[in-house]
Amino acid sequence: MNATAERQVYLSGEWVRESEAKISIFDSAIMLGDCVTESTRTFCHQPFRLDDHLKRLYQSLKVCRIDPGISMAEMRAVTLKLLATNQPLLGPADDYWIVHNISRGLSKPGPNPAQKNPATIMIFNSPMDLRGWKKYYTQGCHAVTSFSRAIPAQSLDARIKNRSRLSYTLVDQEARLVDPEAQVVILDIHGHVSENKGGNIFTVMDGQLRTPTTDNCLAGISRQTVLELARSLQIPAAECCLQPYDLATADEVFFTSTPYCIMPATRFNGLVIGNGEVGPVTRQLLGAWSQLVGMDIVGQAESQ
Repeated sequence: MNATAERQVYLSGEWVRESEAKISIFDSAIMLGDCVTESTRTFCHQPFRLDDHLKRLYQSLKVCRIDPGISMAEMRAVTLKLLATNQPLLGPADDYWIVHNISRGLSKPGPNPAQKNPATIMIFNSPMDLRGWKKYYTQGCHAVTSFSRAIPAQSLDARIKNRSRLSYTLVDQEARLVDPEAQVVILDIHGHVSENKGGNIFTVMDGQLRTPTTDNCLAGISRQTVLELARSLQIPAAECCLQPYDLATADEVFFTSTPYCIMPATRFNGLVIGNGEVGPVTRQLLGAWSQLVGMDIVGQAESQ
């Protein structure tokens, strides 16, 4: 590995060094927070469910009326080329984030927000740093509800994965007022469990896996992976409405997200979940995911 080499970034048709990647202060991503996003990761240096992430990316672009100017196949090709270019700079036991940010392009102030310029396409790879999550695999995290609620789907559908993280940042800070290491549980305006700042939420009760429907949360790729693994393991699963009561009385609770895959929770709003230990269904699903991708997910985090 060449210590003096630098990762490349794909920026609207150009290949530039990471330190030289810049966009205009008049880009809609800066002016309006008008930008859609996807975050994929690799396992053993191979992208995981990239096509699913790109499909969701293009669905978000369609609903947001952003024309990226290139097809999904072309986006896939440049994504893989960038990954191959940056791969030699990655340690043998490490993995990459694959991040896509696509904005409406230059957006000078005016009465019409419609796209007038080519989209700004930003793709980069960042080493997967799991140190902040690794202890939760064995001891579980503390899940805490915020007092601010999820943006209603009538205002902004949660299935549009957008780059604006302001609402998620605020709810995360609110949860950490209770516990500096809290992982936030966001409720919707009706008091139903919605999602985490960067992932989905599952409970286990009497052997059944339960997760909120996508009426009020992101249709996560990690969420879908868990539901597929549950079917293969013959674990009953249901998408349904969940209340805070259901998390407080569950046998197990866990979060799902791209970087850590599954993060167990052993406390909810100060209450012990189940017996206070990472539960058997959570461990079974983590083991199945590791088998699916051909590596020890927990072991990778603990080695960092």
